[in-house]
Amino acid sequence: MREGQKRDFARGLRRDMTDAERMLWRRLRSRELIGWKFRRQHPVGRYVVDFVCLEAGLVLELDGGQHAKSPTDAARTAFLETSGYRILRFWNNDVLTQTDAVLAVILEAVAARCPHPSPLPQSGRGS
Repeated sequence: MREGQKRDFARGLRRDMTDAERMLWRRLRSRELIGWKFRRQHPVGRYVVDFVCLEAGLVLELDGGQHAKSPTDAARTAFLETSGYRILRFWNNDVLTQTDAVLAVILEAVAARCPHPSPLPQSGRGS
């Protein structure tokens, strides 16, 4: 897929998000997850990932039943991992019914990858 086609494909995916994607995006957009910036339906290499935090190198994939043990998902995961990304996969049902638990896992993964984007100032005396 050429770059322009991939961009248009990603735009279409943004317009036609699943209920689970919409629910998670409401909690990730505009740096809602304590300052971390996420993008949705973002091209990475030859793929378009559901969500990505570029600062932390973290990809979030939301899967429905059609993804159970999918060989194409395994190839996609291998490509993303060799590109330096950590991949978290969640079932759509879990995002819809256990949103806070999903967000806690995401927050833990982001925090493990790099320090907070807006750290608190150092306390104590000046030099």
